[in-house]
Amino acid sequence: MKISILSYSFRGLLNAGQMDLFGYLESCKYRYHLNAADIWSGFFPSTEDDYLDKVKEGLVSRELELADLCVDQAHVWDADEAVRARNSERAWTFLRAAAKLNARFVRIDAGSRNESWTPEEFDFIVQRYRDYAQFAYDNGFQMGIENHWGPERKWENLKAVYEAVDHPGFGVSCHLGGWTGTPEEIDEADRLVAPWVSHTHIAWNICEGDLEAKLKSLWDVGYGGYYSVEHHSAQNEYSNVAIQLAKVQNVLERLRSA
Repeated sequence: MKISILSYSFRGLLNAGQMDLFGYLESCKYRYHLNAADIWSGFFPSTEDDYLDKVKEGLVSRELELADLCVDQAHVWDADEAVRARNSERAWTFLRAAAKLNARFVRIDAGSRNESWTPEEFDFIVQRYRDYAQFAYDNGFQMGIENHWGPERKWENLKAVYEAVDHPGFGVSCHLGGWTGTPEEIDEADRLVAPWVSHTHIAWNICEGDLEAKLKSLWDVGYGGYYSVEHHSAQNEYSNVAIQLAKVQNVLERLRSA
């Protein structure tokens, strides 16, 4: 089964100096017995080539696929032009890192703290995503948007971006249940987005709810990406992640054997 753990799940250990990127890889392989990693950008102390070479060796030596690079502080749109330029440079840095590390997917947010984008902002976001998606496609992976924060959490907005970008190198990282709206609207958005999903993040509240219904929407459309656990409490992370992981594994096993 394709299951991974977003390294953000261990940010408490990271901040306490009790885990680094290589400790995370070691945990994926030997504590949780997985064959993939999902690395949050906060775990990279450097993106220089010599460090990336070590990360690549860390993945290869543990026989881990890099399911996803989850990149913060690289969102496409920001009202400050200088921030947009800085974020673009950071996005390109991680896209090049993804090519070097043989990642399957890179998540970069659309941006904006407002409820919606202006037409000019929307056009800027779409064009920038097309540029990123072409690089990803040329290097054998996908990149894309996540219903993570800002206008992208509204189904209609994310749908509009996806359809406007219209590129084989562009996909969706679905943060299951991470939409705005009523519970019914949130469930419907998770169902509607399923055919476009390239990666997932599965938070604690989803694991506590009707997890089988959430994962079945993906299973039923033949989703071929990773089901990636994301924990948020920053407390007792080893055990809390294990609980989430076990729930996801249990549901996927039931779906597989049905």
